[in-house]
Amino acid sequence: MSEQLAPEGPEREEWRSEKEEKHTGEKEQEKTHEKEEKPSDMAEKWRRDPLSAIVLAASLIVGGFVLILDNLGVLFFRGNGWAITLVCAGLIVALGALVRTVMPEYRRPLRGSLILAAVLFGLGLSGWIGWGVTWALIIIGAGIAILWAGLRRGS
Repeated sequence: MSEQLAPEGPEREEWRSEKEEKHTGEKEQEKTHEKEEKPSDMAEKWRRDPLSAIVLAASLIVGGFVLILDNLGVLFFRGNGWAITLVCAGLIVALGALVRTVMPEYRRPLRGSLILAAVLFGLGLSGWIGWGVTWALIIIGAGIAILWAGLRRGS
């Protein structure tokens, strides 16, 4: 392989500026190319973690149906549409956490999902059974989550 030697004198300055222009042009093309190919952050997140998208979509769809049925007077829980929606959303988030536990390809930390599930479930139940029982159920749920995490680490 032969190396191209730099010319001497004033030709050297011309050669250097041509080389810098070429290098700068290549960098700009590379940046433009990277910007064009880069998908949006949300699209990348859903591609990497489709379970989160499924949980969110299912929560919204079920919640919408429950609220429609409540407004049409179809449900026997007349007037408790939001409570039912929150309980269903909590159950869906908890089911998503369970799927993450069982399926290795979807494993991620579960604390946030379990806390969200407990909050949604608790807010929904508070409309039916009162805060005293709701807080007791949340504490029981937290204990079960801690026990589950401890047993999972041990195995």
